[in-house]
Amino acid sequence: MKNLAFFSQRRCLCCYRPGSAYSLNLSTSKNPLPGSSFWGTITPTVKILAVSDEVVERLYSLCSSGHFDDIELILGCGDLPYPYLENLLTFLNKPLLYVPGNHDPNYNGENSLAHVEGGSNLDLKLTRYKKFLIGGFGGSIRYRPNGTNQYSQNEAFTRAYRMLPRLLINRMNYGRALDILITHSPPFGIHDEDSQAHQGLKAINWLLRVARPRYHFHGHTHFQRRNISASETHHGITKVVNIFPYTILEVNH
Repeated sequence: MKNLAFFSQRRCLCCYRPGSAYSLNLSTSKNPLPGSSFWGTITPTVKILAVSDEVVERLYSLCSSGHFDDIELILGCGDLPYPYLENLLTFLNKPLLYVPGNHDPNYNGENSLAHVEGGSNLDLKLTRYKKFLIGGFGGSIRYRPNGTNQYSQNEAFTRAYRMLPRLLINRMNYGRALDILITHSPPFGIHDEDSQAHQGLKAINWLLRVARPRYHFHGHTHFQRRNISASETHHGITKVVNIFPYTILEVNH
């Protein structure tokens, strides 16, 4: 892939319009070259609504008024009431992929309170949407002895290793392991904090090294930071984005 150019600008919810500056435009090329879209080649693009950690009821009216008509995929990065995700899915009628956070219940497909009806729980799973390879890793660092979806650093590594066979299959089939990784926790040392509850998971750093996704979207920490700290960081080839409480992302393959 070519180097990506990344432009973002935070604005209030009422200022968002499809294609407006309240979005992250992840373009794969700055200059028109032979084979680029400038010369007529279609570059696969997906516009994503990503949400985490805090309910934004204003999104309902934006959905119903057509502001998000160009959204193609919804990503949930954890710690949101499942009825909220179901409402967004109903309003937009688009696929929803999500991972659980440390305040979400253990997944149970038979219990309507323990999964998002109509959505796909991507925890430790990989899927393909259009040409994009997407994987998910739920939960956070353990800070309570019996906390739900909470793991020690060693436990998180054990979970991450379970994704390795599918990542290898993707690399054999597509020449790459992953395009987008969604998690609840941030990586260790990136967008995390010193407090035990908001320390990042080192297993996610390992996934970034092994899978080398272009994009990593997470939640968990921004309800503490608000807009004080940067929410986008480059880590190797990966653009790491804290999407709290919601972000519009346009990703190009």
